[in-house]
Amino acid sequence: MSRWVPSKKEKYGVAIYNYDARGEEELSLQIGDTVHILETYEEWYRGYRLRRKSKKGIFPACYIHLKDATVEGSGQKETVIPTELPLVQEVTTTLREWATIWRDLYVGDKREMFNCVRDMIYDLIEWRSQILSGTLPQDELTELKQKVTSKIDYGNKYLGLDLVVRDKDGNILDPELTSTVSLFRAHEAASKQIEDRIKEEKEQNIDLTRQAKFASTPAFALFVTLKNVVCKIGEDAEVLMSLYDPVESKFISESYLVKWSSSGLVKDIDQLHNLRAVFTDLGSEDLKREKISFVCQIVRVGRMELRDNNTKKLTSGLRRPFGVAVMDVTDIIMGKTDDEDKQHFIPFQPLALDDAILHKQLNISRFSPRVAGESDFLQTVINKVITAKEVNHKGQGLWVTLKLLPGDIHQIRKEFPHLVDRSTAVARKMGFPEIIMPGDIRNDIYVTLVQGDFDKGSKTTPKNVEVTMSVYDEDGKKLENVIFPGAGDEGINEYKSVIYYQVKQPRWFETIKVAIPIEDVNRSHLRFTFRHRSSQDSKDKSEKIFALSFVKLMRYDGTTLRDGEHDLIVYKAEAKRLEDFSLYLNLPSTKLELEEKGYSTTGKNSHNLGNCTISKDSFQISTLVCSTKLTQNVDLLGLLKWRSNTSLLQQNLRQLMKVDGGEVVKFLQDTLDALFNIMMENSDSDTFDTLVFDALVFIIGLIADRKFQHFNPVLETYIRKHFSATLAYTKLTKVLKNYVENAEKLTEQLLMAMKALEYIFKFIVRSRVLFIQLYENKGEADFMDSLRNLFTSFNDMMNSNSENTGMVKGAALKYIPTIVNDVKLVFDPKELSKLFTEFILKVPQGRLVKQKLDCLIDIVHSDLFAHHDCREILLPLMTEQLKSHLEKQEEPRACCQLLSDIMEVLYRKDVGPTQWHVQVVMEKLLRTINRTVISMGQDYTGSFVACMTAILRQMDDYHYTHLISTFGKIRSDVVDFLMETFIMFKNLIGKNVYPSDWIIMNMMQNKVFLRAISQYAVVLNKKFLDQANFELQLWNNYFHLAVAFLTQESLQLENFSSDKRSKIFQKYQDMRRQIGFEIRDMWYNLGPHKIKFIPEMVGPVLEMTLVPEIELRKATIPIFFDMMQCEFHFTCSFQRFENEIITKLDHEVEGGRGDEQYKVLFQKILLEHCRKHKYLARTGEAFVTLVVRLLERLLDYRTIMHDENKENRMSCTVNVLNFYKEIDREEMYIRYLYKLCDLHRECDNYTEAAYTLLLHAKLLKWSDEPCAAHLTQREGYQATTQGQLKDQLYQDIINYFDKGKMWEEAIKLSKELVEQYENEMFDFEQLSESLRKQAQFYENIVTVIRPKPDYFAVGYYGMGFPSFLRNKMFMYRGKEYERREDFEVRLLTQFPNAEKMKTTAPPSEDTKSSSGQYIQCFTVKPILNLPAKFQNKPVAEQILSFYTANEVHEFQYSRPVRKGEKDPDNEFANMWLERTTYTTAYKLPGILRWFEVKSVYTEEISPLENALETMQLANEKISSMVQRHLADPNLPINPLSMLLNGIVDPAVMGGFANYEKAFFNDKYMLEHPEDHEKIEKLKDLIAWQIPHLAEGLRVHGEKVTEALRPFHDRMESCFKQLREKVEKQYGVRTLQAGDERRGPRPPSMVRSFTMPSSQRPLSVASVTSMSSDNPPSRPGSDGFALEPFLPKKLHTKSQDKLDRDEPERDRKERKKEKRNSKHQEGFDKELKTAEISIQPSEAVILSETISPLRPQRPKSQVLNQMAGDRRLSVSPGPPPSINSTSLHVPPPITPRNKSTFSLHAVSSPELNGMGCTDKGETPPPLPVKVCTGDYGNLLENQDLTSPSTPPPPPPHQRHIPPPLPSKTPPPPPPKTTRKQASIDSGIVQ
Repeated sequence: MSRWVPSKKEKYGVAIYNYDARGEEELSLQIGDTVHILETYEEWYRGYRLRRKSKKGIFPACYIHLKDATVEGSGQKETVIPTELPLVQEVTTTLREWATIWRDLYVGDKREMFNCVRDMIYDLIEWRSQILSGTLPQDELTELKQKVTSKIDYGNKYLGLDLVVRDKDGNILDPELTSTVSLFRAHEAASKQIEDRIKEEKEQNIDLTRQAKFASTPAFALFVTLKNVVCKIGEDAEVLMSLYDPVESKFISESYLVKWSSSGLVKDIDQLHNLRAVFTDLGSEDLKREKISFVCQIVRVGRMELRDNNTKKLTSGLRRPFGVAVMDVTDIIMGKTDDEDKQHFIPFQPLALDDAILHKQLNISRFSPRVAGESDFLQTVINKVITAKEVNHKGQGLWVTLKLLPGDIHQIRKEFPHLVDRSTAVARKMGFPEIIMPGDIRNDIYVTLVQGDFDKGSKTTPKNVEVTMSVYDEDGKKLENVIFPGAGDEGINEYKSVIYYQVKQPRWFETIKVAIPIEDVNRSHLRFTFRHRSSQDSKDKSEKIFALSFVKLMRYDGTTLRDGEHDLIVYKAEAKRLEDFSLYLNLPSTKLELEEKGYSTTGKNSHNLGNCTISKDSFQISTLVCSTKLTQNVDLLGLLKWRSNTSLLQQNLRQLMKVDGGEVVKFLQDTLDALFNIMMENSDSDTFDTLVFDALVFIIGLIADRKFQHFNPVLETYIRKHFSATLAYTKLTKVLKNYVENAEKLTEQLLMAMKALEYIFKFIVRSRVLFIQLYENKGEADFMDSLRNLFTSFNDMMNSNSENTGMVKGAALKYIPTIVNDVKLVFDPKELSKLFTEFILKVPQGRLVKQKLDCLIDIVHSDLFAHHDCREILLPLMTEQLKSHLEKQEEPRACCQLLSDIMEVLYRKDVGPTQWHVQVVMEKLLRTINRTVISMGQDYTGSFVACMTAILRQMDDYHYTHLISTFGKIRSDVVDFLMETFIMFKNLIGKNVYPSDWIIMNMMQNKVFLRAISQYAVVLNKKFLDQANFELQLWNNYFHLAVAFLTQESLQLENFSSDKRSKIFQKYQDMRRQIGFEIRDMWYNLGPHKIKFIPEMVGPVLEMTLVPEIELRKATIPIFFDMMQCEFHFTCSFQRFENEIITKLDHEVEGGRGDEQYKVLFQKILLEHCRKHKYLARTGEAFVTLVVRLLERLLDYRTIMHDENKENRMSCTVNVLNFYKEIDREEMYIRYLYKLCDLHRECDNYTEAAYTLLLHAKLLKWSDEPCAAHLTQREGYQATTQGQLKDQLYQDIINYFDKGKMWEEAIKLSKELVEQYENEMFDFEQLSESLRKQAQFYENIVTVIRPKPDYFAVGYYGMGFPSFLRNKMFMYRGKEYERREDFEVRLLTQFPNAEKMKTTAPPSEDTKSSSGQYIQCFTVKPILNLPAKFQNKPVAEQILSFYTANEVHEFQYSRPVRKGEKDPDNEFANMWLERTTYTTAYKLPGILRWFEVKSVYTEEISPLENALETMQLANEKISSMVQRHLADPNLPINPLSMLLNGIVDPAVMGGFANYEKAFFNDKYMLEHPEDHEKIEKLKDLIAWQIPHLAEGLRVHGEKVTEALRPFHDRMESCFKQLREKVEKQYGVRTLQAGDERRGPRPPSMVRSFTMPSSQRPLSVASVTSMSSDNPPSRPGSDGFALEPFLPKKLHTKSQDKLDRDEPERDRKERKKEKRNSKHQEGFDKELKTAEISIQPSEAVILSETISPLRPQRPKSQVLNQMAGDRRLSVSPGPPPSINSTSLHVPPPITPRNKSTFSLHAVSSPELNGMGCTDKGETPPPLPVKVCTGDYGNLLENQDLTSPSTPPPPPPHQRHIPPPLPSKTPPPPPPKTTRKQASIDSGIVQ
């Protein structure tokens, strides 16, 4: 049987399908996972994912795509490294990293970033596959790699990831192999590059690499592909394309010529689809052009006119102008647009010449007939087309693509071989490029036929002139193939011009290139012949040449024909003489020559010269010579041929300086040869030495110019290969020395010589080397002396005080280092180093500092410094100079550069031993650098820190030991040095010298700092630990530094992505552990000194222990116990330690440190230690418990600190501040008070904000005691004494109470302030202000409406809630006008996973311990707690109503409970109430809008007691209403009418009957003898109702209007019957005189919408009979009529449905509508008019829109303001139950549009808004939902957030994994939708 075998080839692969493990031994894979394969077995592999190496498992082989990899190590240590290109690997890891971020962006709905990252990812994937394909040409691959790295770097920056630093090839730098300075510079360069890229992205989208390329090359070219010519010509044509400057109206380049056939295709069929040209040699001067156009001229080749009637034979082969096409290419050449694939259409403009006009073939609307006439030349049309806005092209034109390429033609061919090959036409610029490349041999003469003027002679019309140009030598031999009409065409023997039809003055502007071999130029001339061409072939043949012109290419003085226009003489042609060249070659060719010979050129008559006649005709050409071999300069020619005339030599040498640089450079080698020959052939005299030296300096200076910089190699090559003057060195040295010695006189010349110094010395050294080769070491001593003397001269010059040599001194410093590398070839390097040292020391103090430092920098870069022995001499000089300048803070940038370069050289491995040199730098400069870093501004800090890091990194252990010993015995020096270093390190760590994304630089710095800190720690232990030498401050600084290092951001690995974390860990481990363990050891080393660090070190140690690294925590938490023990040892307590840790813990946890694990470890470790200690066991344990409790609260607080839900934040804040209050930490307590206050202010909870601030005010006294710092934690409170602060706080609190309409509270504080102002401060101004405010508050109390909030009980059950809510009940104060449904929605939004409980009964233990979240919510009634001063006194209702909803801490809730059998006749008899009273810890409102319930008390109310409460309430309601009407005659009567009618109308009689049936019978008396007294009391209350009703009717009678009089009369008659019955049964009661008419009260200014409640505890439940006609009522509701009644029959199932109280009143309304009495209509009418009339008198009309914070209710819930005392908010009642009782309800008689409202009859008793059921049935369904706001939580537990899975792709698109081998389990099932867990509103569970 086969078994698992270690894999050999299959080592590395990528998962190409997802694989779900189906057992423990299997490994799950996701697409893209890379795996390391260890073993193989049949169709299976065993291995692990490279991302998670710890988990090994098996997986099917067919799921893996194998890739090449190299294997390192074996067995356990085996690792695989993919053999892909490093860049491909980098792209892969980058994509993986970005993908996770991309997903997070999607989840966070950051669309813009998401899309941007998506595009970048797609680009990288595409480019990666291109690189892997291996099919790209080298140039494209290089460019693509550049694009990839650029995109990665840009993307990393965009996503805030780390900067990647690369070498010049784009590979990532290895920090271990790179010097610190190089690393820093690479970071700087990378950052700058990315910033530029981002800037470019913002400004315009141009490829940066492309721009960089163009910036680095001085030349560029325009690459053009001609795709098609769409033009109806009908004959062959020539298409000439060129670049044109429309501003100067001249052509810039040669033409590119394409011959087009009449068939509409290119003539040379091989060129089809390959019409490519490159316009080269463009440079920066072309970029400066305002505009550049791409011009195409079309010349027809055929007949004179395009006629169809071919009757006679027509002349053919004539070149005729046809039209032009022009495109502006400025943007392309400027690089603003670059799309090589875009095809540009260039519209064609035909020429409207005679044939076109005659035959109307071309209609050109743009040009006037004159413009379109015969004189329209091609160039004129070009300019017109350029200025025209649009061209009427009729679809005719050219299609081209254009691309700008960097470099000259050689570069382009090399870099873009796929575009420019040997077949591509090259159209050169007319003229030299900006930079002339050596080896660019060129001999082109551009001839332009400008214009002519030809007499018509014997003809009637002007001639059709054709010019023919050819090239002949002086023997009359025609030179063949030297004329090139355009690039892309072969050379021709003669060129024929375009013919303009019957034009006297043709203007051709045709440019032709003539390229003649250099040896033939001096013998050649251009010959032009002129001929009239006829359109008919027969005539044409007879036409002869009528004139001739010529011009010689070489002038008489040996120079070439001058550039520019030449007005040629036109000679009449005589046939036989045309052939005799000797006849005309001796004649003048131009008018200028004629003048020079003394002839007049103006006369009208023809002149005869010799045998030739000069014609009257004229002809102009212009020429441009572009030749590297021909010169037009006489002086240069004179110098080159100096031997022929030595007398002019001095003049020629001087004139050389005036020759154009381009000319000299063309003849560089010849010129130099001439100069050195002059020098050598006059070696005995020094006549020419200075002149030759100056000429040499001039030439070297030329080559330094940018235009000719590419000639440097030519000069170098000349020196190396062609230079042969062996004695030149003596002469050159002599002249130079002479210049230096006479610096003051010869300043200008010396300055020029200094600039050329490098090459002068190259000549000197080369000359000396050649001399040695010939004569061995002859003259060695003289040469050495001459150089020494030269240096002495330099030193003397530097030392001189002459003013005008400043420039020369600077130049000497700049250029002398350039000679080093050459001089050391022929001179002892060590001596040279000494000479340099002397030279530098001669520089005057304080002057030329920057130049001197730059000079030293150049020396460091030279070969001299790389030489160990030379470095021994130079380095001490450099360090001294650096030290001196750094201490004076002179030129910090240059100093830094110099030091960086020194360290860079010392890092190299190829420069010999460096240990001693590092020591020199360390001794001299380390301390200076440290001080510089400390004092330096932000500008150079990075560079200096890099230098310092470099020094520290290059120091080994020996150096550190040596460093301390350098301070000798002076102890204070060591202390100072260490102090400086510690402070500096701490500052550098704190202020992040480098950007956070420079991770490599930061980690390198950390590694170096860590080593330095460890080394310095050893010194501390050795030198400063014993009693005599202990340095407290030094140790303190050490600890603070070490902790700062440990807690710095760049080391907190857990904050990084897993990739980044593993990379850092792999390279550097976790540095925090190393330093942490070191801190621990250093602490324990302190011994008896520890007490000096308590409590200062508590904070730093706490910071360290909070780092989430478990081993570090375990190692460092015991330090706390050590501190406790230490303080206890000295003081017998550890109070200071305890105070400090509590204060610091608060700051640290709030700052994000600390977690549950820390709490557990802290508790466990410290408790273990404390319990073992003899004295600390008890107090230590108490302390640990205290800290753990604090930690719990702080962690809770932090968890929800950023929660959107501010209420949770408030809860946690209160928990924390209460804890601080409990442990008496006033400072922290106040801090959290203000946090709470701010939260309240954000939520507009002004009342709560006031109560919160009041807690702070209560800590203060009205005294002049000074304020402790912690009492004034807030800016804005400027107070020195407690009294002042308290005053300011009170002002704010009063202001908040005023905003929260809590004027009663504001008045209390105001009175306290008044007392102070009046009797203590005597500040009467403030006093008057306070009293004014107070008066306003009193007025507000009685005049302004204050809506009463509802109170809700909320229970949070289940372990899913955070600890501060879990299994607790709270009383919430609702917002103004907030219904319970809205409140519930708000509540459930915070906990989307919570389930709303359907019952109000207390939850079971199972519910409490379950893992879910259950919320119980119902409305409760606050129990009035009236202040003693108001009790039993007549007080206005507005004053009392405040206390019904404020200053309450007890709340009631009642549920009906049935006991015993159901009585069908009277269900009320056994209906009990279960009343629960909840007491909160604090009164509401308070510092929160809710408080936890602290005690719950439940009692049962018997049916009789319930009846008593109901009657009591009804009587008080009548009494209260009557009193209000007596007090305010203006009150509307409607509420009173309805209240009285509801009680006295016989239609609703039966309330008494229910009571009587239930209680006033013998059976009840027998069963409940103890209730006798209560029954009497109930009878008494029934009796007392009569006088109250009588008084009410009396008042009603006084105020009733005539329209309602019948209604009143009916009530009177009903009341009469009622009174008789009651008085008969229960006796007569009479009110005391004045009972109802207590003293007069001011009339109420506002009709309040609430009624006063009784001071007794009232029932919150009532029972309604639906079968009776009684209006249902709710005892204790704030509605109107609450009459005593008992239902005759209870026909309902009680339900535990949650609702509010108000619907009782609605039912009254509906009952009213049932009545059908004759008064009803009048009553309604009166009501309506009354309603309308009272509205204007309302102070505030409260409507639905009164609160912008709540949604408008559904219409079913809107209450109009018919009744002045009606409450404003009504919950929807239960739906109507369709049963027998609902059928009893008659329809309303009168429809009431606005004045009344109607709700359906409700067949259930409303108890506190709760229906109650005895059968445990489910509550009835909710009413039909009108809008989402109708009820709070319809969608109770639906997971609305679960995403729907997109459908799987069709089978043909799916990649189905291949089936596994037969032994394997089946492939994984398709994915199922995963339900996304909804997020619990930020509450951490």
